[in-house]
Amino acid sequence: GRGAAALRRAWRERRAALLEPRYTPLVAACLCLAEGGVNLWVIRRVPYTEIDWKAYMQEVEGFANGTLDYTQLKGDTGPLVYPAGFVYIFLALYHATGRGSDIRLAQYLFAGLYLLNLLLVFRIYCRTNKVPPYVFFFMCCASYRIHSIFVLRLFNDPVAMAILFLAINLFLEERWSWGCLLFSLAVSVKMNILLFAPGLLFLLLQRFGLLGCIPKLCICALLQVVLGLPFLLVNPVGYLTRSFDLGRQFQFKWTVNWRFLPEEVFQNRVFHAALLLAHLAGLGLFALHRWHSSKENILTLLKDPAKRKPASPRLTVNNILWQTSCVCPLNASAWIVFILFSSNFLGVCCSRSLHYQFYVWYFHTLPYLLWCTPTTKLAHMPKVLLLGVIELCWNTYPSTVCSSLSLHICHGLILLQLWYGTAPMPVSHTAPPSRKPTAMSKKAQ
Repeated sequence: GRGAAALRRAWRERRAALLEPRYTPLVAACLCLAEGGVNLWVIRRVPYTEIDWKAYMQEVEGFANGTLDYTQLKGDTGPLVYPAGFVYIFLALYHATGRGSDIRLAQYLFAGLYLLNLLLVFRIYCRTNKVPPYVFFFMCCASYRIHSIFVLRLFNDPVAMAILFLAINLFLEERWSWGCLLFSLAVSVKMNILLFAPGLLFLLLQRFGLLGCIPKLCICALLQVVLGLPFLLVNPVGYLTRSFDLGRQFQFKWTVNWRFLPEEVFQNRVFHAALLLAHLAGLGLFALHRWHSSKENILTLLKDPAKRKPASPRLTVNNILWQTSCVCPLNASAWIVFILFSSNFLGVCCSRSLHYQFYVWYFHTLPYLLWCTPTTKLAHMPKVLLLGVIELCWNTYPSTVCSSLSLHICHGLILLQLWYGTAPMPVSHTAPPSRKPTAMSKKAQ
């Protein structure tokens, strides 16, 4: 019958389903169903580990009891150091879980967050059409550390990242104002989201010019003011210094990426300044030579797109951008994602310290960073191996000289292939603004 024929056709196409990005929706649906079962199994079989949840609940309980001075909000692990969005979201969890006492319910809520996060990530990958579906098996069921961060540790990092991925989906839908609002909300949960900010600023300038992007930046700033207003009215200095403390010292015992250094070097301000300079240099190089067309001055981004010479193509997801000299031609959705993900990755590479929960900052972006560049048949295995080594480094507790060095080597290799495998954003041609793929657009993808 028809069912048997469909099964035979599916069996014949099994290789294509693993290798061709057009099968991503099918593979994503199967993996999301599997992940529902995996998360339930983890919650029921693996013991919950208390690290920060109780402290989170103590911090928001102070706010629930009427404390608006941010310097007075604290828990067992120390003072509250996250912006106001964190307080409101975890206050809702505080009330939903009986003042934080129902840990099992909190775990189920975070399992739901895990699945939502996965759906948002898969939607981005479907739009970019670059990553072979078999890679998603490593992004889902294979990562012990990511499941642990979500459902066994209940950290705030996954909450921030889920909101960030929602914002990126909105950018891909040309909803830039709503995307900026969600981006700012993610920043208000945890500041690591600011690592995406240089890439977002570049995209806003590319799309709208300087005057056009100012309203979008005002949306981001206004939300921060609105969320922080109750605390800003009581102790503005206390709120700003606690929630946006960029100079906070990290403990050496928790570092995943700098274990091979002596502790005195790790804590040295000169080392921190060197990392900041390296980060800024990396962003500058990528902005000038990988995000931007080499045929025009980068200062032209400040002009209205309609007044640029040569006329800059409108960066929309309906346009296919290509250039025959490109090492890695990408559609506009893929370019938006490449700029945001590479911006964040540069920040991760130059971080003063990475703690175990920080893995979620870039874990779901790694398949894209590895496979957005052209991949030969022989190159697939080394890329999968890189994913495996990174996972091994993050699962080594406590971190060792070997694991931290290996992590930096993996990051360096990814940076090298991003640099040599991509080309500046092409501006010489644009396809008609139609969702129907042309022969040239198929070739570009």
